[in-house]
Amino acid sequence: MLSKTKTGIFATLIAEMGNLKQRWGITNNFQFVIILIVFALTGSTSAYLAKPVLAWIGITRDTFSPLLYWPLYVVLIFPIYQVLLLSYGFIFGQFKFFWWFEKKMLKSLGLGFLFKNEKPSE
Repeated sequence: MLSKTKTGIFATLIAEMGNLKQRWGITNNFQFVIILIVFALTGSTSAYLAKPVLAWIGITRDTFSPLLYWPLYVVLIFPIYQVLLLSYGFIFGQFKFFWWFEKKMLKSLGLGFLFKNEKPSE
C-alpha cells in the first residue's frame, strides 16, 4: 500500500505529465514515452561522444586545464546534442515534434535568425 507522501508525489508526477503533454501538443501517452526515451538517449549519447571527439582533436583532461577542458566539453556537447536529437527523433518517428522543439529552443537562445525565412507551419 502506498503512503500518503508517495501517493502525493505520484499524483504530482501524473499532473506534470499532463501539463507537458498539453504544452507540447501530445495527445497520447505512448508518444509521450517515446519522446522521453529520445531525450534520454540523446543526452546520454551526446555526453558519451563528446570525450572521444575532444580527444580526436587533441583536447584531453591530461593536456588541458580543467578550467578550459570542461567548458570546451559542454560547448561541444551542444551541437552533438542538436544533431542527435533530430536523428533519434527521426528513428523513433517523432521528427516533426523534435524539429518544432529544436526551432523553439534555438529561438529562445537567440538563434532564431536561423529560421527567419521559414514559413510558419499549420
